[in-house]
Amino acid sequence: QVQLVESGGGLVQAGDSLRLSCIVSGRTVSSNAMGWFRQAPGKEREFVAVITWSGGSTYYADSVKGRFTISRDNAKNTVYLQMNSLKPEDTAVYYCAASAYSGTYYLKRRRNYDYWGQGTQVTVSS
Repeated sequence: QVQLVESGGGLVQAGDSLRLSCIVSGRTVSSNAMGWFRQAPGKEREFVAVITWSGGSTYYADSVKGRFTISRDNAKNTVYLQMNSLKPEDTAVYYCAASAYSGTYYLKRRRNYDYWGQGTQVTVSS
């Protein structure tokens, strides 16, 4: 069983930065990649970024490319999402998730993630 715990959310102003963390426990060899998704009120949960445990390959949604950076610390079983130049439209609950899939086609899709954290709220005021 894989357990994920996010932290680091909060209330910030437009242009500010935040770093989210996701601690992974019980990780198995079947977990290939870690993704970040977000869900704004009244909207579907959407893909934000993903990173593979081995090799550290990354992929981002167009809406965050150049502003957000995903990284991982294998020794700490932790994945980070550094969010810079935040905008009000980035306001959402952010979730980390674990997937056994590989390839961006599959890793962009939330149905291909088996384990999810409880989420952390990010609110960006204008």
